[in-house]
Amino acid sequence: MSFVRTHPLATGLIALCLAILVMTSFPIIPETKQAVVVRFGKPVAVFNQYKAGRPIGAAGAGINFRIPFVDELVWIDKRVLDVDMAPQQVLSTDQRRLQVDAFARYRIVDPLLMYISSTTEENLQSQLRIILGSEVRNELAKQEFAALLSPERQGVMNDVRTALNAKAAEFGVQILDVRIKKTDLPDGAPLDAAFDRMRTARDQEARSILAQGMKQAQIIQAEADAEAAKTYAASFGKDPQFYDFYRAMQSYRTTFIGDDGSKPSAPTTVVLSPNDDYLRQFAGRAPAAK
Repeated sequence: MSFVRTHPLATGLIALCLAILVMTSFPIIPETKQAVVVRFGKPVAVFNQYKAGRPIGAAGAGINFRIPFVDELVWIDKRVLDVDMAPQQVLSTDQRRLQVDAFARYRIVDPLLMYISSTTEENLQSQLRIILGSEVRNELAKQEFAALLSPERQGVMNDVRTALNAKAAEFGVQILDVRIKKTDLPDGAPLDAAFDRMRTARDQEARSILAQGMKQAQIIQAEADAEAAKTYAASFGKDPQFYDFYRAMQSYRTTFIGDDGSKPSAPTTVVLSPNDDYLRQFAGRAPAAK
């Protein structure tokens, strides 16, 4: 106690050094991180390494021990990460140049192997981006353009993931999913030519449908006219006077009103003789003899 009283500054420095020594000796590992212990440039241990099926908060995270000023901790993410492929052109089997943009989701499952092969997560991302672009380009080159716009694309992506996973395992990485964000024709002449072909195909299809519709309409009209003529002939045979009256009424309607039954916008004047045969229905009929 006397030393503390007589040398307060030295005591404070000693206490500070002890605190730093304790803090550096017992690092706290977050649940979302893995730590590779590097001793004199050589990895010797891993704290909180990812293991499939291990619940969150299990042994590994929290307080751990390392030799202070000798062991260095290299932090590696334990969560699911993304890597975006640089957009690039791919030539499909039907000779279509496609502008493809894709991404992959992965997790570092072997931090020690990842540190040995890539050292840092930034280097790992760069390497995975190159591999992803190569695998996507190789796989899409085996497909037709139409397959990339249909549900078959999921099968293509599964093949890309399998091939990518085999190479990513060399870096201690597990590929969880691969997705195409966008597949388009490149801007310029190829895209304009594709639009022109699509427009021409749709115009031909529209003309074909219109011609078929007109054909069906003519067939229906002809059948209706034939049925009407048959009905008129049958009615004429049964009652010629009624048939003559009915046809006269139709003629009057067309003459004085119009085919659509609407009233004319301007009055219509027809000058005929009262004895004109066209107006015979207005003259009435003599009652039948009893």
